Amino acid sequence: MKERENMIIKGMKHFQNVVKKKLAGWYNTHENEKIDESNVFIVWSCKTLQNYKCLAATTVSGDGIYAEYTYNGDKQELYEDVYKKLTNTHYIEE
Repeated sequence: MKERENMIIKGMKHFQNVVKKKLAGWYNTHENEKIDESNVFIVWSCKTLQNYKCLAATTVSGDGIYAEYTYNGDKQELYEDVYKKLTNTHYIEE
């Protein structure tokens, strides 16, 4: 049985590069169009203590894909949540 390798993030730039790679990989598995890391952009990211959080999206027009990545520095694990926009409703009244 292969021993589990720890994911060690070495700074914000490294984390963002990992996120771009992961979202491109997810996209290529679940969507018809193929993309690479250059088609992923970081919307927002932060680091608190040993943990990182990042929101990312793709440059593919109209795909509605939005992803959230959280790196748990204590467990050296990355969590991925991918969302697809279903609607966009404009309200002018309560």
